[in-house]
Amino acid sequence: MFIVYILQSEKSGRFYIGQTEDIAKRLYRHSNGHVTATRNKGPWAVVHTEQFGTREEAIRRELEIKSKKSRKYIETLMAGN
Repeated sequence: MFIVYILQSEKSGRFYIGQTEDIAKRLYRHSNGHVTATRNKGPWAVVHTEQFGTREEAIRRELEIKSKKSRKYIETLMAGN
């Protein structure tokens, strides 16, 4: 199972979108400075997840969400949780 996730910075309110097989491990890496894109911008909280059967499906969905470039779209996804 693969997970597309959206994190929100508790410090700035910014979002980060990614995909993984292990959400707990990935959140730890984001929150502890092991991911360059999110370093010094946390702490982070998981605000949305979606599950997929294959990595290809998860990557496709991750790119779809990123292509929207819209905070409003992300907030709509979060409201549907």
